[in-house]
Amino acid sequence: MDSRMVFVLLWMLLLSTSTGIKLDGNGYVDVVIAISSKVPQDNRLIDKIKKMATEGSLYLYHALDEKVYFREATILVPPQWNGTNFTKARTESFGKAKIRIDNANPSYGFEPYTKQYGECGAEGEYIHFTPEYLLNDTFIELYGSRGRIFVHEWAHLRWGVFDECNGEKPFYHSNGRIEATRCSKNIKVEFYEVTAGGSLQQCSIDPQTLLPTEGCKIFLNRNEITNRSIMFLPGLDAVTTFCHENDHNYEAPNMQNKKCGKATWTVIFEDSVDKDALRSLKPLQSPPPPPSFKVVQRKQRVVCLILDVSKSMEGSRILQQQQAATHFLRHIIEDQARVGIASFSTFASTLSPLTTIDSDTTRENLIKLLPKVAGGWTKMCLGLSQGLQILREDNGDALGDEIVFLTDGQTDNIAGCVQSAVQSGAIIHTLAFSDSAAPELTEMAIKTGK
Repeated sequence: MDSRMVFVLLWMLLLSTSTGIKLDGNGYVDVVIAISSKVPQDNRLIDKIKKMATEGSLYLYHALDEKVYFREATILVPPQWNGTNFTKARTESFGKAKIRIDNANPSYGFEPYTKQYGECGAEGEYIHFTPEYLLNDTFIELYGSRGRIFVHEWAHLRWGVFDECNGEKPFYHSNGRIEATRCSKNIKVEFYEVTAGGSLQQCSIDPQTLLPTEGCKIFLNRNEITNRSIMFLPGLDAVTTFCHENDHNYEAPNMQNKKCGKATWTVIFEDSVDKDALRSLKPLQSPPPPPSFKVVQRKQRVVCLILDVSKSMEGSRILQQQQAATHFLRHIIEDQARVGIASFSTFASTLSPLTTIDSDTTRENLIKLLPKVAGGWTKMCLGLSQGLQILREDNGDALGDEIVFLTDGQTDNIAGCVQSAVQSGAIIHTLAFSDSAAPELTEMAIKTGK
């Protein structure tokens, strides 16, 4: 792998690092719902998001034995939206948000979906909703309430379960009978074709597969008395929970069986990131309060690179640092962001104050300032202090701004400044060129990043 690809991967990993959603007691916190900068301003979206999460919280509470709910959520609006009631974003960004409002993906249209790359029980990448889905109430008739659909997608995202339906294989054979792909099998369904005039007729059978042809549709009674399953049909009024082992349909040719081979309830309680908490939590004594919301906005990205030029960085490490910083300045940092550069060893100094990235010339001028020589002690806390001083140039504080340490991390004095880093409100990333980096570096990044 060439050095350029290495640094692409390093920066992608570094700048996407996130502590993410947490289950604090019975309540989920640090739930970030971010609106893409491609979405035009429509403040109704904020209200629709709040309503969806509030409905979803109560539905989630009932779905998992009254154990969990959404306690806190943050809505991140785009930089170009106008408003006086948006507070300044701290660590939130669209790229790190697990729930995203963005324009339609051509592969899915307006339908909500969750990006899942992992295996059974692994957390997904993010949930995608479109503005149209949230604003147009006709989608409620098509899919069911938004709160229910939110919980369906949440189960994909958080617990790594999969759909129990299958649009490509809606039917299968079981004991000589044609069955619909579903869970549970207790849901009574009928199959019909819809004629051009809108009437129903018996389905045609494909002579090759001996299954209904493509025009055959599954019909069920919306008043069906069954409470399972959320991963099959959350829009059905009676559905309030997930399939358990005793009613899981193991024969159905769906992704849940292909990936997991077990009931969704079993995966959630035995394989998911929340498995230990869910098994030990006691049910709440009463229904939970609605989630609390804050609406935040990041106007302009402000970053300070803090470069270690101490003696331990001599040789290949200072070259690696220069290559990584060059790649960041030339290819990673976006236009109109503001970037400063500091260096540290025995002393700390400012190589560049905050500079707006407004041209390729600006990028190259910053690259020319990158150090090529190393020597002296590793006074990392001095570097941090210098970086924070640079970040405070624009508005007097560092809240929501970013620091990127490029260092080998071999220092014995950083523990004394972890707390000041946290209190600054800055988001701190660390890119260490050594396996023996001080653990406080990781602690600092974890405590300041979401």
